[in-house]
Amino acid sequence: MRRRVVGIETEYGITSATTTGECSSMDAEGAARELFDPLLDKGRSSNLFLRNGGRLYLDVGAHPEYATAECDQLEDLLAQDRAGARMLADLAAQADARFAADGRPERLHLFRNNLDSQGNSFGCHENYLLHRRRDFRQVADALVAFFVTRQFLVGSGHLRRTPGGVSYCFSQRAEQMWDAVSSATTRSRPIINTRDEPLADSGSYRRMHVIVSDTNVCEATTALKVGSTELLLHAVEDGLHIEDLALADPMRAIRELNTDLTGRTRVELADGRHMSAAQMQEEIRSRVLARIDGAKIDPLHTYVADLWGRATRALATGDWEEVATELDVAIKRRLLESYVARSGAGWDDPRVARLDLSYHDITATGLAPRMEAAGLMKRLTSEDQVSRALTVAPATTRAHLRGRIIAAAEEARIDLGVDWVHVRPEGISAAPLSLQDPLATEDPRVDALLASFAAHSPVLPA
Repeated sequence: MRRRVVGIETEYGITSATTTGECSSMDAEGAARELFDPLLDKGRSSNLFLRNGGRLYLDVGAHPEYATAECDQLEDLLAQDRAGARMLADLAAQADARFAADGRPERLHLFRNNLDSQGNSFGCHENYLLHRRRDFRQVADALVAFFVTRQFLVGSGHLRRTPGGVSYCFSQRAEQMWDAVSSATTRSRPIINTRDEPLADSGSYRRMHVIVSDTNVCEATTALKVGSTELLLHAVEDGLHIEDLALADPMRAIRELNTDLTGRTRVELADGRHMSAAQMQEEIRSRVLARIDGAKIDPLHTYVADLWGRATRALATGDWEEVATELDVAIKRRLLESYVARSGAGWDDPRVARLDLSYHDITATGLAPRMEAAGLMKRLTSEDQVSRALTVAPATTRAHLRGRIIAAAEEARIDLGVDWVHVRPEGISAAPLSLQDPLATEDPRVDALLASFAAHSPVLPA
């Protein structure tokens, strides 16, 4: 497969709770301020580009957000994503320690989910580097059916509340989408955002920004979400056509499919045919694998191709056993159903809602690490990979250059203005850099800039 830069942006839910059972004194904004306090105390902002090439910041609506560095290997992306969660969990632990030292019974909780108790939605956005082509809108329109039906393989599971009661469905994000393809982000919230912001050489590249995704807890589900999309994009760039699978009404389809755990619902295609989500995914998967030489894909994408088939079969048959530790929607459903059966609680019981939140909690009270240790949730990264991803950028993309610059500037105590493309040293006579190639890992201008940093490095007392 050709090299392709991919990244994930994850917005986290945040809240404060007390250890006494009383109402917390902090709202989400106050909790977010406490979370970022160690960074602000060091004179830094709440919008940081990091040594590992990623970005940590506070987004609109008091949502802590972590964006991975540019990755062209799925292993790096998974490690980067988990490293971001660990950074935020560490900040929450620091805040809890400050509360304890002050005698405050407050605790912060951060959630890899997509809806709060008031129904506000926050997202997990995927970014895929594409070579610029004039028919992008047609390609995007053709991909909508894939993203709509993919949602029921890689959703994170949702306790859906209606006047008729509480029921379990596939996705938290599905019913928050209002358009198929659009340049808007929040006003109409499309499946694919078409705003042309490549964060690279605009003559060669564009970025496909996908905002329909649930935030996943299980690494295998994240791998399926991103890896299957990479395989499809590779096949499309090699000439695969899926326009004949276009949906008549994507927004209606995503809502109809979301609530049917049997997977039997068939939605209308633009040409008048009807297909289920499983039929759609299996058709796309078959066409992709027929186009791609399996001998040329790496082991993790080979695993993804297999999981894609098993997940599609689970959706079609209703038997989720062979993906019971690999897909969030199946893992969480088993967890909640087991609790309901054991406790006699109804789906609308607050204890079930609390267990649901604990599944997504990345702080010390979260369930995921214990479920991984017990073999109930598949893990794909190693501790060494994640530890390295906390401070070291992927070696095979532009993030490597940015990470080197940021690390050298921190050591030389030089301030930088940084975004995904530009680096602007402050307080020294060095020209700003524009890093337009997201696949570049060497640049003589970067070497010269680092040499200038070394020349300005302060001499510390012995």
